[in-house]
Amino acid sequence: MPNKKNIRTKGKLQLSRYFQTLKKGDFVMISREKGIKSNLPKRFQGRTGIIEEKRGSNYLVKIKDGNKDKKLIVNPIHLKK
Repeated sequence: MPNKKNIRTKGKLQLSRYFQTLKKGDFVMISREKGIKSNLPKRFQGRTGIIEEKRGSNYLVKIKDGNKDKKLIVNPIHLKK
């Protein structure tokens, strides 16, 4: 994925993605939103995982990194169903 957003979407957020609700067991792709600062490492960009639970307004996502299972707490704007 490119490092920049399209000029027409720069600075804009998709509120439908920000307020989306996901259920336990849903498969999601981690896709960093460039308009919001996140602490996600670049190597998790594009990875798919499973929703484990909801923590506050964020979600706990389980992904497989090599042979290990890792859990990330991710804001819903960085997730695509």
